[in-house]
Amino acid sequence: MKSLVIVESPTKIKTLKQYLPKDYVIDSSMGHIRDLPASAKEIPAKFKKEEWANLGVNTDEDFEPLYVIPRGKKKVVKKLKKLLKDADELVLATDEDREGEAISWHLVELLNPDVPVKRMVFREITKEAIQDALKNFRDIDMNLVNAQETRRIIDRLAGYTISPLLWKKIAPGLSAGRVQSVAVRFLVERERERMKFRSARYWDLKAQLSKLEDNDIFEADLTHLDGKRLASGKDFDENTGKLKKPKSVVLLDDKKASQLRDDLAEAEWKVSEVKKNRQKRNPSPAFITSTLQQEANRKFGYSAKRTMQIAQKLYENGLITYMRTDSARLSGQAINAARNAVEEEYGEEYLFKRARNYGGGSKGAQEAHEAIRPAGSYFKKPEKAGLSGPDFKLYDLIWKRTIATQMAEAELEFTNVVIKATANGTKAEFKTSGKKILFPGFFRAYVEGSDDPEAALENQENYLPELTEGEKIEEHGIEPISHETKPPARFTEATLVKELEKRGIGRPSTYANIISTVQDRGYVETDGKTLIPTFTAFAVTELLERNFPELVDSDFTSEMENKLDKIAQGKGDPKEYLSNYYKGDDGLKAKVESREDNIDPQEARQLHLPLKDLDNIDVLVGRYGPYIKSKRNGDEVTTSIPNQWYPSDITVEKLEELVKAEEEGPKSIGKHPETGESVYVRNGRYGPYVQVGEVTDDNKKPPRASLLKGMKPEEVDLDLALQLLDLPRLLGKHPDTGKEVRAGVGRYGPFVVHDGTFASLRKNDNVLDVTLDRALELLAKKKKPKRSSEIKELGEHPTNGKKIRVMNGRYGPYIKYGKKNISLPDNVEPEKVSMKQAVKLIEEKGK
Repeated sequence: MKSLVIVESPTKIKTLKQYLPKDYVIDSSMGHIRDLPASAKEIPAKFKKEEWANLGVNTDEDFEPLYVIPRGKKKVVKKLKKLLKDADELVLATDEDREGEAISWHLVELLNPDVPVKRMVFREITKEAIQDALKNFRDIDMNLVNAQETRRIIDRLAGYTISPLLWKKIAPGLSAGRVQSVAVRFLVERERERMKFRSARYWDLKAQLSKLEDNDIFEADLTHLDGKRLASGKDFDENTGKLKKPKSVVLLDDKKASQLRDDLAEAEWKVSEVKKNRQKRNPSPAFITSTLQQEANRKFGYSAKRTMQIAQKLYENGLITYMRTDSARLSGQAINAARNAVEEEYGEEYLFKRARNYGGGSKGAQEAHEAIRPAGSYFKKPEKAGLSGPDFKLYDLIWKRTIATQMAEAELEFTNVVIKATANGTKAEFKTSGKKILFPGFFRAYVEGSDDPEAALENQENYLPELTEGEKIEEHGIEPISHETKPPARFTEATLVKELEKRGIGRPSTYANIISTVQDRGYVETDGKTLIPTFTAFAVTELLERNFPELVDSDFTSEMENKLDKIAQGKGDPKEYLSNYYKGDDGLKAKVESREDNIDPQEARQLHLPLKDLDNIDVLVGRYGPYIKSKRNGDEVTTSIPNQWYPSDITVEKLEELVKAEEEGPKSIGKHPETGESVYVRNGRYGPYVQVGEVTDDNKKPPRASLLKGMKPEEVDLDLALQLLDLPRLLGKHPDTGKEVRAGVGRYGPFVVHDGTFASLRKNDNVLDVTLDRALELLAKKKKPKRSSEIKELGEHPTNGKKIRVMNGRYGPYIKYGKKNISLPDNVEPEKVSMKQAVKLIEEKGK
């Protein structure tokens, strides 16, 4: 009997094929093969005149969706239909989640098979898992299909109903979404907190101390003065920068701290209290989708989207279990594999006394999945998995986190010491602490990262000598230390995923998409790891808060997610759910229609920022970005806000400077020596720049040049302006080709260029004075695309005679085996690879 197996990913085919019977033919749907129309072009002619056609959902007929085959999928469907004609049964092996179940259902609806249909499910692509799946076929789970379809429809209803309103009231091209708008509000609320924040400065003392006649220095911080606690960051009000209870603490300034340091110069130092306590630490659960995204962001800086792409690849290559899950549970097979790995890698003393498992998962968890872990009954060691680069890093992270769950607790000893310094009636109390790891336990394998870059990790010891109460201490120096309170930290991808999960917004399969969507739509910019909402994000959030508050209410959105979960469990009615959301007096359609006319576009584009004394200046967003408007002497002054400014960077003083500069107009800093025209320093949408002459009908685009990073407009003189206008400047001729070498500034920063080859300038180079010799040096180092070259030939494979060679390619060294390429692990030196090693790597790769 011939079986046709359909998966959703072509990568999956390669791994799965190894474990299927020979009479099974396998192919891919390349993801979803049907969806709601993405544009008017995709709407079939017979539906184009229907009122609901653009929506793609017939809201009057039980929210019947209009499914179409996207243009790029028609060949795929044709191929699958052809393969089905020769098959005796259809086996659907898409992922076992809502999306995967929906793909299988769409395949049946579209292919209309007249042969038996079987649903094959597995959570890892290993021999044991596939053999088990072949014995346990099931039917398509329509509850999961209904949940996916309902989510798709409701997201379409929300997006297509609210987005046109934003186009009319704020700017074209904007979008709103049932989940994305809530995520954007989280970011905006945090930015508002930062704008309201008022910093405060306070001082304390840090003492360098040691035991008597001992050279081992340790540090202690001043905490009390004459019995009263010293003020610290927690004592200040975030919105005023003032002390909450000024009478209950001592506040030191620069002078007082320096004076106290001098007063304590002749002090007697003595240990007044020593407290020790031992604590045990347990390992974190194995990864679920959200914690994997968070940890990969903390440790490697990977975006949620990139993490999921790498994890998908590892899963499809049979190395890890399914990567979209909200259950931290490990199967019995996984626990045994992890315990064996611990004993093999670290020894029996590092094995926890009993099998450790974790139940549950995130709020509103979906189906009872297993945690993300290495696949199979034996966990392949990272260095033997044939991986490199990001793939190796993520697999190594998953492997270590999983085996750590079965490792012994870490045992720590904490010592807290109070030291008193007395001099001339002044009594100062200093505190210090130490941390000692008595037994590392699971720390040997894995230590969780921190969202606070300044926080010490769990496995970092803090040395402190053995001290006893009453012991005299020697002082080696006292330093006044200044501190400034910090505003609430902006979200990173890791902390945003954590917040979404905590509030029940979205589900494992949606976190990465939520974050990439708000970035793609221009609501968020990134600065390193941090996510910063744009002015447009503020405008959209304010409009929704004022007119449709439930659409950005996290509790409302979380409850919607819970209802979708009930549909997935067969406990909810999709049609009733959609009707309650969209129809009736309280439905989305009626709300938008009744409130649209009351929304003034000018008011919608104006931002209400939490700044004091902003009465005379309006901050707005427009088609070309943010700008300000102010009435001065009866005239309206309008000017752009520089693109590099973020909302929380704005102060009333900065805005006043922009208005003043616009009022006064550009000031000439001199005349251009060749044209005699005035040279100006101006401010524009993309920041400050220099310009020759004025814009006129005959000269609509006068010569301009942006200021370099770090330059201030007030520091630019005529000589510097002329240098900027001269970019890209000629450095000379290349000695080998005779062609020009130039230095300039582009999209990715300063560069030198020769004959189409660009090389970035380094941190210490200056584009205005870089020399030809330096440019030639940088260009010589510029890596050109590598062609594969042979490092060594090993000979023929001992069983099949195929030639085996070690090669060096664009992405590093690899083994060439026939027509196949196998990457070498990072710890293997290509020049030393033996035939035996190569054959082993080939076998591990299943080639």
